[in-house]
Amino acid sequence: MELLANAVFWTAVLANLTAQTLKLLLYYFLEGRFQWHRFLDTGGMPSTHSATVSALAVSVGLREGFDTSLFAVAAVFAFIVMYDAAGIRRAAGLHAQLLNQLMEELGQVIRLGPQRGPLKELLGHTYLEVAVGALIGGLVALGAYRLFPAA
Repeated sequence: MELLANAVFWTAVLANLTAQTLKLLLYYFLEGRFQWHRFLDTGGMPSTHSATVSALAVSVGLREGFDTSLFAVAAVFAFIVMYDAAGIRRAAGLHAQLLNQLMEELGQVIRLGPQRGPLKELLGHTYLEVAVGALIGGLVALGAYRLFPAA
């Protein structure tokens, strides 16, 4: 039950929920309607993964010290997740987009068998989406630390 009292854990969860809620609201303002599935979707602005791991790293740094091995582990973990979001997952999404286009064009030329539907294209993030997510995570961690410094 110590996890329930772990301020670092709850800070990361709060950053995750904050970023996902902001994503939902942003798309509402852009498209004029709520798309509830966006709350659980990957990709888009801001990067929830970046917000979560940034909040984790900053929270560990604030509570344990930025010169500790634990902070180094959290920071390296955060950089790997953010690099993956903007690099590998982004490239996979672009590949899915091209494959969907190819299948659509091919389907117009020849009759294809039953299709599964298009591949998911919104997988990764732009560098801006990652940076905004990281900023949100850092701000949530700072806010949580100021509100609950001894926790």
